[in-house]
Amino acid sequence: MPGIVFDEIEAYIDGLADRGDAALQAVEEQGRKEDWPIVGPAEGSLLHILAKSVRARRVLELGTAIGYSGTWLARALPADGELVTVEVNPETAETARRNFAKTGVAKRVRVEVGSALDIVPRLEGPFDLVFNDIDKRQYVDVLPLCVAKLRTGGLLVTDNVLWSGRVAKARRTKETEVIREYNRRLAADARFIAVIVPLRDGVSIALKVRD
Repeated sequence: MPGIVFDEIEAYIDGLADRGDAALQAVEEQGRKEDWPIVGPAEGSLLHILAKSVRARRVLELGTAIGYSGTWLARALPADGELVTVEVNPETAETARRNFAKTGVAKRVRVEVGSALDIVPRLEGPFDLVFNDIDKRQYVDVLPLCVAKLRTGGLLVTDNVLWSGRVAKARRTKETEVIREYNRRLAADARFIAVIVPLRDGVSIALKVRD
């Protein structure tokens, strides 16, 4: 994902990142070998830190993939905490379930299979942290659903908000326009204080300060 930071800086950050234990490293290696778009150790560590910082007990993840980011989040929760993670592809959801078992967090994770736009409205809130990493074309549509399920004082964290730097280009695809509109709406929402961190492909971190 070029265009966000210098390659040598990204390599330096990744080189210092906590990769977790052997079980989590195995999931990371699976992601690399099978070309899954996992968040990587630096962003995984960031998610873990953010969940810890708000003392999260309930986390909602949109876009499970193979369970890498979900493991980082679930490991930040207390023993009686809960990660609800939504994956649109049933086969991918099964892969994630197996990985959650391998990384020891399965008891704290509930995998919901289907479209986030269908599932999120029926979930019981509130959540302390929402991590949004679904199909980028759905970002604008899912934003109000995320906001409605997030408690005041909670964090909405969104991946890929710089889209390899394409959000700053004059010529943009429809997908890029959706991400730009998502970023614009979140920045203009008086209920949030939001910032974009140029880590990996751009991570938006928004604190909900009021309903």
